[in-house]
Amino acid sequence: MKKIGIFFGGTDKGTTAKVAHQIQELLGSGASVHNVKSSSKQDVEQYEVLILGTAAWGIGEMHSDWERFIDKLLEVDLKQKKMALFGLGDQKMYPESFVDGMGTIFCRLPNKENVVGFTPTRGYNYYYSTAEIEDKFVGLAIDDDTQPEFTDQRIKDWVKQIKTESGL
Repeated sequence: MKKIGIFFGGTDKGTTAKVAHQIQELLGSGASVHNVKSSSKQDVEQYEVLILGTAAWGIGEMHSDWERFIDKLLEVDLKQKKMALFGLGDQKMYPESFVDGMGTIFCRLPNKENVVGFTPTRGYNYYYSTAEIEDKFVGLAIDDDTQPEFTDQRIKDWVKQIKTESGL
């Protein structure tokens, strides 16, 4: 079984951490959760599959802890690693920057061909996102503020999808 590292930015008690742990539970014993605030390059290197998540910070940006961690992540050879992204946002309050933090992480990644888990934009109501490419999000978009009733099912469906796409 491939080792999976789930790295999130945000507080350990926040919604992003909650989503990270839901993903871990669905993936099983091969998955470990890390807060980027206290993670190192060595933490990333030990995994074959990386799941990277961020809360929206400010007006849709990636969490400030990601600002400090992204450079550590980019020191790792990511050529052979599958990667998947998830982002949280509020499409009603910030429709002009919905899940932009996820888009920023994607933009900064090398080896974009290794990113799996793109999801449809249908079912959301926003008007701009840097996380959107050709009518798909670059990962799982979660709006637990205005669409909490969809969160659990979106996570379950996405985990099934990334299992298939990353060969888990």
